[in-house]
Amino acid sequence: MQRRSLATIIFLFCSIYTFSQATVRGTVLDRGNGEPIIYGNVYLKGTTMGANTDVNGFYTLTNVPAGEYILMATYIGYDTVRAEIVVPERGILSKNLYMEENSVELGVVNISARKEQARTEVRISKLTVSPKEIKALPSTGGDADIVQYLQVLPGIISTGDQGGQLFIRGGSPVQNKIMLDGLTIYNPFHSIGFYSIFETELIKNVDVLTGGFNATHGGRISAVVDITTREGDKSRFGGQITGSPFMYKGMIEGPLIKFQEGKASASFVLTSKRSIIDQTSKQLYAYGNVSDSIGLPFKFNDNYGKLSVRSSNGSFLNLFGFNFSDEYNNPDVAKIGWDNFGGGANFKLIPGSSGFLVGGLVGISDYNVGIQEDDDDDRTSRIRELSAGIDFTFFGTNNEVKYGFEVKSIRTEFDFTNPFGLRLSQFQNTTELSGFLNYRQVIGGLVIEPGIRLQYYASLGTLSPEPRLGLKYNVNDKLRFKAAGGLYSQNVLSTSNERDVVNLFSGFLSGPESRVVGLDGEDLENKLQKAGHAILGVEYDLTPSIELNVEGYYKDFSQLVIVNRNKLNFSDANYSTEQGDAYGVDFSMRFQKDKLYVWSTYSLGFVNRFDGEQEYPTVFDRRHNVNFLATYNLDDRGDFQVSARWNLGSGFPFTKTQGFYNYNSFLDGVSTDYVTDNPEEVGILYSDERNGGRLPYYHRLDLSVTKIMRFSKHANLEIVASVSNVYNRKNIFYFDRVRYSRVDQLPIIPSVGVKFNF
Repeated sequence: MQRRSLATIIFLFCSIYTFSQATVRGTVLDRGNGEPIIYGNVYLKGTTMGANTDVNGFYTLTNVPAGEYILMATYIGYDTVRAEIVVPERGILSKNLYMEENSVELGVVNISARKEQARTEVRISKLTVSPKEIKALPSTGGDADIVQYLQVLPGIISTGDQGGQLFIRGGSPVQNKIMLDGLTIYNPFHSIGFYSIFETELIKNVDVLTGGFNATHGGRISAVVDITTREGDKSRFGGQITGSPFMYKGMIEGPLIKFQEGKASASFVLTSKRSIIDQTSKQLYAYGNVSDSIGLPFKFNDNYGKLSVRSSNGSFLNLFGFNFSDEYNNPDVAKIGWDNFGGGANFKLIPGSSGFLVGGLVGISDYNVGIQEDDDDDRTSRIRELSAGIDFTFFGTNNEVKYGFEVKSIRTEFDFTNPFGLRLSQFQNTTELSGFLNYRQVIGGLVIEPGIRLQYYASLGTLSPEPRLGLKYNVNDKLRFKAAGGLYSQNVLSTSNERDVVNLFSGFLSGPESRVVGLDGEDLENKLQKAGHAILGVEYDLTPSIELNVEGYYKDFSQLVIVNRNKLNFSDANYSTEQGDAYGVDFSMRFQKDKLYVWSTYSLGFVNRFDGEQEYPTVFDRRHNVNFLATYNLDDRGDFQVSARWNLGSGFPFTKTQGFYNYNSFLDGVSTDYVTDNPEEVGILYSDERNGGRLPYYHRLDLSVTKIMRFSKHANLEIVASVSNVYNRKNIFYFDRVRYSRVDQLPIIPSVGVKFNF
């Protein structure tokens, strides 16, 4: 009843605004292919009324007095478009705008959608990444990938080239929510750390929320990475074929109903990529301990398809499906394989007579992973998530109201046989219900964004109210202060063992219905994982070409549920808890002018945990992390480009070894002859100081040169020559304690990739 009453109040409140003022709205599209113009500027000439388009090209101007106006739209790389409109006294005037690409050099265009957004949105701990920025990165293996770009963002730590995971401002991978077109992807990164499941050519927009995110997102306690794919080309059939020593891939797209101004259209796009590095590495990269008879033992195969229908007023429906798989097969370490398949539908409705936008999603994501280290130690994990949600957005006078509801059905399966031959399993179904309300108001130079999210976890019978708040104050056109904070919760945990630096297997469990022991040894009633965020920052435009951003953050992980590593008896609880915090400061500077683009960051961070006995740094506590990225166009058109990226990071913590012993598993129980038996298996005595040691510093330089040869308007050949780890730095991957041998990350790897677009 309370939720129904809240929705009614919101609807009545927004309806009053809808019918008491005139609104001008519509969609801004590329005239050539029907693609939305993202973060463009739309305004009424001679007035102060203006807005930015969103990720779907939609804009809204509210509280517009009746009269005749010239509606204008501007965007970098496109000709300015003008349209004469007559605004009524009240109601809604819909007007779509169509823009054409121009040949003006980017350096002479002064309008910046990024800076306009900075003035009207809080955007603290939020980084928006475009495909152009991803491609500016040195292309390892001849192909740029979002996982390579995420690693250069402030506050994000990568554990390396092999089996790499991303840790975002103190959050482990399970505490970071990664979404593809609205669906949760539980493992988006392949075992070889250069590539993700995401196809760069299909990415429309990436929002990286490293903390303090608003009420529209929930179910995770650290960060969110929200990736949206574009629609297929609505005007012509085309595609791409790519080949390199690492992989080959293809893409095809085209119209089902060809795009015409003012009419409905439909399109499709299909992509597929498959790795070949496990075979090519035996001949091309056969050196050191990286590639012997097994080569680089990585395999992956990614497939994605999307069908899109867009109406004349900008409403759209997308149907999409995917199948991703990965395998790491090293006889000296383990055989690990996973696959993730699913699909769904998302939509956006723009009612002609209402001020609301209505969005929705329904879909499934199913992730399976298994590891085989020997015949007696197999582990498997599966998590399946069914999602359905709907949201409503209303644009008022310098404000925005968004609210919505979501339901998730999550099934987890976990199976593990321990060294004693005991089988541990979990098969659990749970439901999560959530509702949110987010409000944004611009008052002069002040931007206020309060919100509230309600998360109900059915299996635990727990309701979690989570208030959120974001603030920004524009001191002037150059200087802006910002702050954000809130409470967060989640019900999914990982089975990873943080004892070692490298975790090749990560299973998933939903929040336990069985016993959970607190730090005091007593059973917990509230079994949720919880965190609170507090973030302060400042943005300063040093010059029109140089932007500086500084953010300090604190994350209080007040309750973390983990698999009980100290369980000795069947009567002991399967789960225990930890507490922790993460704090630090991130600096970033962006320079963009004419042909040169430079992005540099420095992060100072501290990540600690307390397990009831001692406080210790986590295995991903990288205190210092530096990234430098530079791209220069050697010609005016951008067809000849050189890129460089350098990364420096302090060493990760690890637990030191005190000694070794002959390990006896006592499989024969009391009959075991422990006096004369001489078992071959080696046991390890770890230091009492958890993660008291530090690995050496990590640093690496990557370079690439890209040349595009154009044959016609749509046909061109793109050649990318790249070198990863240019000066062949021996960065440690892990140390084999039993064999007392060091295994390094990947050495210098030159590559040439060829991409044909048609």
